[in-house]
Amino acid sequence: MADNSTEHTPLMRQYLGAKAEHPDVLLFFRMGDFYELFYDDARKAARLLDITLTQRGQSAGQPIPMAGVPYHAVENYLARLVRLGESVAICEQIGDPATSKGPVERKVVRIVTPGTVTDAALLEERRDNLLMAISAGAHGAYGLAWVDLASGRFLLSEVPSAEALASELARLQPAETLVGEDVAWPKFVSTLPGLRRRPPWHFDGDAAKRELNRFFGTRDLGGFGVDRLPLAIAAAGCLLGYVEETQKSALPHISGMSVESASDTIALDAATRRNLELDTHPSGRTEHTLLGVLDETVTPMGARLMRRWLNRPLRSRDLLRARHQAIGTLIDHRQHEPLREQLRGIGDLERILARVALRSARPRDLSTLRDGLAAAPSLRALIASLDSPLLHALVERIGDHADTAALLARAVVPQPPVLQRDGGVIADGYDAELDELRRLSTHADQYLVELEEREKAASGIATLKVGYNRVHGYYIEISKGQADKAPTHYTRRQTTKNAERYITEELKTFEDKVLSAKERSLMRERALYEALLDTLTGQLEPLKSAAMAMAELDVVATLTERAVTLDWSAPELTDEPGIAIERGRHPVVEKVRDEPFEPNDLTLDDGRRMLVITGPNMGGKSTYMRQNALIVLLAHIGSYVPTSRAVIGPIDRVFTRIGAGDDLSRGQSTFMVEMSETANILHNATEHSLVLMDEVGRGTSTYDGLALARAAAVHLAAASRSYTLFATHYFELTELANEYTTIANVHLDAVEYGEQLVFMHAVKEGPANRSFGLQVAALAGLPKSVIADARRTLAELERGMYQHASAAGTKAPTEESPQMGLFAAAPSVVERALEDIDPDAMTPREALEALYRLKSLA
Repeated sequence: MADNSTEHTPLMRQYLGAKAEHPDVLLFFRMGDFYELFYDDARKAARLLDITLTQRGQSAGQPIPMAGVPYHAVENYLARLVRLGESVAICEQIGDPATSKGPVERKVVRIVTPGTVTDAALLEERRDNLLMAISAGAHGAYGLAWVDLASGRFLLSEVPSAEALASELARLQPAETLVGEDVAWPKFVSTLPGLRRRPPWHFDGDAAKRELNRFFGTRDLGGFGVDRLPLAIAAAGCLLGYVEETQKSALPHISGMSVESASDTIALDAATRRNLELDTHPSGRTEHTLLGVLDETVTPMGARLMRRWLNRPLRSRDLLRARHQAIGTLIDHRQHEPLREQLRGIGDLERILARVALRSARPRDLSTLRDGLAAAPSLRALIASLDSPLLHALVERIGDHADTAALLARAVVPQPPVLQRDGGVIADGYDAELDELRRLSTHADQYLVELEEREKAASGIATLKVGYNRVHGYYIEISKGQADKAPTHYTRRQTTKNAERYITEELKTFEDKVLSAKERSLMRERALYEALLDTLTGQLEPLKSAAMAMAELDVVATLTERAVTLDWSAPELTDEPGIAIERGRHPVVEKVRDEPFEPNDLTLDDGRRMLVITGPNMGGKSTYMRQNALIVLLAHIGSYVPTSRAVIGPIDRVFTRIGAGDDLSRGQSTFMVEMSETANILHNATEHSLVLMDEVGRGTSTYDGLALARAAAVHLAAASRSYTLFATHYFELTELANEYTTIANVHLDAVEYGEQLVFMHAVKEGPANRSFGLQVAALAGLPKSVIADARRTLAELERGMYQHASAAGTKAPTEESPQMGLFAAAPSVVERALEDIDPDAMTPREALEALYRLKSLA
């Protein structure tokens, strides 16, 4: 960018001064009907927005690169920039061009950043848009503060480790994050989108307390319950300063802070959220996620609340039982659909109220708010007779806003225009002064018709016309051929190609009166509109409470509809340890597939803590594990669940180790990722945790992997005592059930019909007897020659293993046990073979064959 010096034009000096105050963001500089960008900003915007880069004369002897966007379409361009992670300073004309000497005075009135946008056009309607600040403390602890400026929610928490921080970031997914520039942040923080590095003094704890007390008008922060969260307070201070710096206005809708405690929720780390596909799927298709199944909400604020509930399952049994009871009540009385129909007409009141507070609410925001508040009595009537404490508490929170609804009904026209600047928003009859000014304006047309007829008659010019344009005002137009007949009291105002335009004293007097009335009418309407916003701001807290209660009603009614439509049942939350699920189904797989879903049971209790799950690839092991975790999570957001019956004891965390892939951003191989996730589980799982382990040890050599898988399983069973579903292809792990009473074997089977392989998807007790690896490979389409070669190689390997086993005095591998035994060697070949026989699982033919095999071994 060129230097700021006296060689620049006055306008460019004004621009460069504003840019110097905001060097790190794009500056939209208002010039008439356009926002212009200059120098490097223009080059960058032209590239990002695909707009034309031009030049605007010279300043300081150099051409000025320039690009611009029309002011009436600016939101579209801002939305694109925000999605790209860019921030924009809006520099408006605040002076009067008529009275300005030199350039009109301009000022940056707000800064639009990814985390602070509130305009509807810039936001995803059904997802929260969060701004977060993170402060770092000693011993690896972190303080977090985040705000949803579009709703006014301001929350704080502290986490003890980088792993816990990663989990919170995965849950909240902030659009913009503020961090100290003097801290060595973990890699996953440094790569966050919308990262802003701030000077260390922005995170000063003492300064943060002073600023927070000033903002909330309090003597101390004890009333917010944050006294013992110094790191979170430091983050909150930075956050508040940034919001005030960017918004440059009062923030009355941020009226308090709340603390989110980890002890209130079932903890889910980042890997678990990813593996369970709660609200994101590798394909990007939301319908393949649990949120895609659940989210049939009818309001945008309900959709956002549903996502928050799903990402933060609760441990409060009382609250969860109240939600389950409310769903049951709505089902019994068949009131969920009438309730949803009433809610369907309610707009995004939560975000509208935020824009009211920020003085950026548009006319249609007010009409939507009016219609939403008018629906409150109908909601109360629907719920009045229902026996549900939760539903009645929500209606109580909605309250009675009849006066506010009536005020908006009187004040705002039924279908207001998009923008307020051209008037037509305030209804007739609301204000006598405005009505009088409008009367003068509307009667102008009739007066002009009458004037035109009189002047035609007086002048004898039949083609005479009376007209108006914005530049020259009112005029009498006479064609060039008739201009010599113009009366002497006409004063020429303008000459056009084909006509002359005149003004008279009478028309000039009328013009002054009418234009003055129009201008005063717009000024009066603006004043009335601002007064209306003042009145609504004074009612902000009860109105926000009503909007939040309507959102919760939407979620509860939606969960009810899902329960009815998808045939889900009420879970039973018990204080006894264990998980008992009868005929459980995977909610997502069942919804997206056309074939009927095979339900399965699960029983885990104090005496049965781990299931070792064996069976072929594609047999359904991962589906079975995930479905049980999702059933547990659904119960803990207050939803019904896809089972015929579910009894669930206390759960504190859910862990998953499913799938594998390199994490190139952290420089970790597939196996390193697998071991890191396994280590996290082994360190943190408790006897109240649900753990899903899928194919641990597959990323390294057979014996290393088998040894690691066995050791991990033993630790979970003996030390952690977690509820564990442990899927494996290592058949040797099925022997653990003989060594540990809390471990049991289950399997998913497949059968061969000729060359066809049919997966049964039914979970049965006991270990699998085959892996069907070659059959699955054939199903996947490997060439027949490759499959045949693999069969020969497998036969050779098994013969080699047989010779090795015979020399060592151990049993030969069979198709039922394709891998060499590694643990608990038997004293003889016959005894070892006997240990592998399960008489209850054998057909008569298999039993006879086993007897002959034992005889030959003996």
